[in-house]
Amino acid sequence: QVQLQESGPGLVKPSQTLSLTCTVSGDSITTSYYYWSWIRQPPGKGLEWMGGIDYGGDTSYSPSLKCRASISRDTSKNQFTLQLTTMTPEDTAVYYCARGRVGTNEQDYWGQGTQVTVAS
Repeated sequence: QVQLQESGPGLVKPSQTLSLTCTVSGDSITTSYYYWSWIRQPPGKGLEWMGGIDYGGDTSYSPSLKCRASISRDTSKNQFTLQLTTMTPEDTAVYYCARGRVGTNEQDYWGQGTQVTVAS
């Protein structure tokens, strides 16, 4: 059974950088041909794919976040991390990590999500 667990601060101040980590169990983040994504859902809005990293370590990002987002991984810990700079209240959302297959837009396993609020 694949499990994903997000961790990070629940409250971030405007202009700060958010750092979230997704710890994966039951599968390796280097397993071909899986893709590991960060997805968020602002209050009252739909899901937004932010970016991800594939089994080989290649990353891609939503064009709207490309300048602010950075995704990396630690294969020794089976974790991948999101950093999002210059946080604003509009970044308040539930943040999810998820697994999908390369070449598809569907995620088959999700973390439970973590609430991030941007406020001073």
